Amino acid sequence: MVEVMDKQRAFRNALGAFATGVTIVTALDADGQPVGVTASSFNSVSLDPPLVLWSVAKANMSCAAFCESGHFAVHILAAEQVALSNRFARSGSDKFTGLEWQSGATGSPILPDYAALFQCRTRHQYDGGDHIIMVGEVVDFRVQDRAPLLFHAGRYAALAAA
Repeated sequence: MVEVMDKQRAFRNALGAFATGVTIVTALDADGQPVGVTASSFNSVSLDPPLVLWSVAKANMSCAAFCESGHFAVHILAAEQVALSNRFARSGSDKFTGLEWQSGATGSPILPDYAALFQCRTRHQYDGGDHIIMVGEVVDFRVQDRAPLLFHAGRYAALAAA
């Protein structure tokens, strides 16, 4: 078992060589309560139709909400939003306590601050090992001229000028 864990840790470390943006993905659960997670597993899929994907851990308390809601919103975080990223990365159901949010075009909770926002209708879900891969059709998007929050080698990183 130790060898398997060592191999998983080594694989995770190798994946950490790829810098990613940091997002918060939100939806509503079956009771209409907001749920959200920090995710770096976000990517574009198609321009026509406009599709994006992200993945949610099957062990995440909000996995069922994301799978059943029929919609989600992806907030690409700005460089100064580390605290918000950490808030949504932790376990628990009180992530929205004291936060402003409004209902978006699809019904998903929309946070007021982001570098970019994609509001999506769930189009496909695929089994991805210990994750569910969520593909969404973008029904609305917004972008602001802000540097993104990045994640690399297990920690937050800054965008360097070329």
